[in-house]
Amino acid sequence: MTVKDLVEKFGMQAVAGEKGLGRSVKSGYCGDLLSDVMANAPEGCVWLTIQSHQNIIAVAVLREMACIVITGGHAPDNETIGKAESEGIPLLLWSGSAYTMAGMIYSAGIK
Repeated sequence: MTVKDLVEKFGMQAVAGEKGLGRSVKSGYCGDLLSDVMANAPEGCVWLTIQSHQNIIAVAVLREMACIVITGGHAPDNETIGKAESEGIPLLLWSGSAYTMAGMIYSAGIK
């Protein structure tokens, strides 16, 4: 499944990183503590978080993630959107909980 497939299947809003929508999603990771995510998130994952500041983009680049989903109705500021765009990291928004989205992604076959 690609990032674009996730967006379409689950009705997420892509706010940045359009050039990365073709990336393959290999797994998922949930977490809001950046040090934990830097240490444990697998390459090619979709990362679910409520964090919305620019540091999430640096973490996604470091871990070579497929995309970031900001959950819970939280929204990034313009600097974060600009950073995601310049780094080619798809930044997606989901108004529901990370728990719900994680279950949906898992049910779609992404383990």
